[in-house]
Amino acid sequence: MGGSMKHEEKMASIKEALLFSQRIAQLSKALWKSIEKDWQQWIKPYDLNINEHHIIWIAYHLRGASISEIAKFGVMHVSTAFNFSKKLEERGLLQFSKKENDKRNTYIELTPKGEEIFLKIVEAYNPSKNGVLEGAIPLKKLYGKFPEIVEVMSIVRNIYGDDYMEIFEKSFKNFEDDFIEVDGKLYKRVEEKLEM
Repeated sequence: MGGSMKHEEKMASIKEALLFSQRIAQLSKALWKSIEKDWQQWIKPYDLNINEHHIIWIAYHLRGASISEIAKFGVMHVSTAFNFSKKLEERGLLQFSKKENDKRNTYIELTPKGEEIFLKIVEAYNPSKNGVLEGAIPLKKLYGKFPEIVEVMSIVRNIYGDDYMEIFEKSFKNFEDDFIEVDGKLYKRVEEKLEM
């Protein structure tokens, strides 16, 4: 009798695990479909794909990042990060370098042209053309702020680690500090030089 009870508990936990993992998988797939469509439309005028734009985004926030850092934060294979970075270099948007004390890793940095494209893409962002944002507006109206998705962030932290989340937070903090909104558009903040 006792053995069958344990068996039922175990089956219930497997069932619970399966339902949770499938629920996350299906919700993520549905979200990604919407995100992918909106992301592609946003960057289409700049002749970039999602991986290339993601690399430009990361390179902007992690100045002098290694290819392995780009791969880790971009959640892509190192060869994918390298190959797309190479295409961006050929277009004059990125430059590759080695460090004196680290010949094994390849580092990338945005060129002035790459930074200019990054800023143009930011300025072109149109909230009304973002499905996930539109889907979250009723929650913002109800609670006065966008969902913080803390539970999802906790799951991602447990999968990818603290380093990933530190870079994640840093990039969004940098963005908050570096950009201002003027008449419904985003622009890079220009430091005012005070005359002495």
